[in-house]
Amino acid sequence: MARSSLGARLPDFPWDTLDAAKATAEAHPDGIVNLSVGTPVDPVAPGIQLALAAAAAEPGYPQTAGTPELREAIAASLERRHNMRGLTRDAVLPVVGTKEAIALLPTLLGIREGFVVIPEVAYPTYEVAALLASNRVLRADSLLRIGPEKPDLLFLNSPSNPTGKVLGVEHLRKVVGWARERGVIVASDECYIGLGWDDEKEPVSILDPRVCDGDHTGLIAIHSLSKSSNLASYRAGFLAGDRALISELLEVRKHLGLMVPGPVQEAMLVALADDDQEAGQRVLYGRRRAVLMRALLDAGFTVDDSEAGLYLWATRGEHCRDTVDWLAERGILVAPGDFYGPRGEQYVRVALTGTDERIAAAAARLTTGV
Repeated sequence: MARSSLGARLPDFPWDTLDAAKATAEAHPDGIVNLSVGTPVDPVAPGIQLALAAAAAEPGYPQTAGTPELREAIAASLERRHNMRGLTRDAVLPVVGTKEAIALLPTLLGIREGFVVIPEVAYPTYEVAALLASNRVLRADSLLRIGPEKPDLLFLNSPSNPTGKVLGVEHLRKVVGWARERGVIVASDECYIGLGWDDEKEPVSILDPRVCDGDHTGLIAIHSLSKSSNLASYRAGFLAGDRALISELLEVRKHLGLMVPGPVQEAMLVALADDDQEAGQRVLYGRRRAVLMRALLDAGFTVDDSEAGLYLWATRGEHCRDTVDWLAERGILVAPGDFYGPRGEQYVRVALTGTDERIAAAAARLTTGV
């Protein structure tokens, strides 16, 4: 079947290329340990579930902007948890999961046939977002690589998916200053900001006053409850930052009918208020990370970056597809680094999103080789 002109602009969906490795891993006598996708495996907290159920009888359309209570809760939680000062409810916007928000961002901002910069090793949706709107894409971690041409939009991702690298305050300040001088919009994907593992490399938001001096002009921070509260199935994300950009996005999203379901908005209220639940989930991931890190190192892997987030960025010094096959023979499925760009070709991304039992199984297989 011929691909549509839109589909022809996009790369193949990366995970479709893992079918053979997945089949090999599934044939393991003890079953597959699927660490290829960062999907939560722990249950949603009971209070969040109750809030969802309590709102299930509401028949009317939800507000695209979110309820005033939700917007206030988003702003309050971002300040309380991540030192993002000066946010008001007109500077935040709930979205139907951050992948959708990222994929549509250039289109909804009217950036078409322009120039978009993404990280050199990057979550694939940044490139998809640019290509959907017929933009040119440059992979660049250094501002010097961008050259004299002014981008229309620059994506940041700290902590990084897939590498777990954290961009420090001075680096972020430099990017913000550079972008402001040129009128470039900066969209910072901060979905893993609450999962820092290195005390000396604290994940920091682009809206932290240490970075932006309290001025959010031209800045959009992208956040999610998928990882911190296990709400991936709820599609519960939100944007925050420049009031003018948030207002523009809201108006377009109204026309498109992009609304977070009402019961999900009520569930988000509880998740945003429950800091203990978020902290408890972080402890679970930290424990699993320690088990996998030790097993990978003992099996001869090198783990680079991985300072924060839900992944270990690991290499055996060979092409990533060979490593994927080696792990699949041991019943472990991971994501090859070439999903994320040419610079990832010798790495694999190993997710922490397995149950304690499955993480222990993976570690045992890495230790024994079977």
